[in-house]
Amino acid sequence: MSHAPILMRSRPTDNAIARSHVEQATHASAVTGLDMSSIDLNLLIVFDAVMQERNLTRAGRRVGLSQPATSHALARLRHMLHDDLFVRTPDGMQPTPRAEQMAEPVRDALRVLSITLAPESFDPATSSRGFTVAVNNYAARAVVPALARKVGIVAPHVSLDIQPLGLRDVLDQLDAGAMDVALSTLVDGGERFKCVRVMDDDFVVLLAREHPAANEAVLSVERLAEIPHIMVTSNDDDTNFIDSALEEHGLARKIATRVPFLSFVLMLVGSDRLAVVSRRVANDLVKICPLVALELPFPSPRIALSMIWHRRLDNHAAHRWLRDMVRESAQH
Repeated sequence: MSHAPILMRSRPTDNAIARSHVEQATHASAVTGLDMSSIDLNLLIVFDAVMQERNLTRAGRRVGLSQPATSHALARLRHMLHDDLFVRTPDGMQPTPRAEQMAEPVRDALRVLSITLAPESFDPATSSRGFTVAVNNYAARAVVPALARKVGIVAPHVSLDIQPLGLRDVLDQLDAGAMDVALSTLVDGGERFKCVRVMDDDFVVLLAREHPAANEAVLSVERLAEIPHIMVTSNDDDTNFIDSALEEHGLARKIATRVPFLSFVLMLVGSDRLAVVSRRVANDLVKICPLVALELPFPSPRIALSMIWHRRLDNHAAHRWLRDMVRESAQH
């Protein structure tokens, strides 16, 4: 099925951005008398980390420095630029106007340098680099556990920073280099982003193993309506199709409880209730909990999951490896 493209404002290429930032920096150095050769690249890396984290300890952890070393690096950059750059507040390190002005050019320049200087090969067995993967709620349950296990086996020194997508704009975050890949329901990222479906899923019924209906291969429509439901609220799974299907038979489901995902498993074990969840999640849960998965008495809609990344990383060896890990984990 074709999808209408997402309309996006045109944006210059990374090379054009890099040239623009070099020109800006050259002009700034001519005006201020700043000697560009005296700038330590590591100071800009620290600056970018503090800008993103707004916390010296977390920023240091991101770049592999202690909090005192991070503070010292920031002090050097402050002295060099004759600006405080960040001011401590109860809400964290707040950037000055000068820092706000520097933030995007510095981040873009560091990203372009990283891609340009990265080695063509990547050895996961010896690499200690980190990857940031942003996921929606479904991917957090259905893909992340397998991904973490697989990466831990083949790349023991690689670290994964798994972050919730929440309300963040996926494409803006990918564009800014804040994440390596994202797993979501997005189907078209436009010209700058690659969007590939990695899996789809459907829904099943989950019950306690000792439930009277646990031995039935398929629940009848009447049985599905009769048993109280636990509805999971903190996910991207739309189960309203159940209400529509039951309504065709003159029935309605009994929703006994609406709870976040983290609560529903313990509430389901040993209870007289059921939950309708994705098959992938159900299959994982029945392996470790006294639960059984049964088929629904009517067709289930499909849940699609896509992996999105910036096209500039298409041929980046480490990034290709990460994408392969995600694909394999999604198919386990």
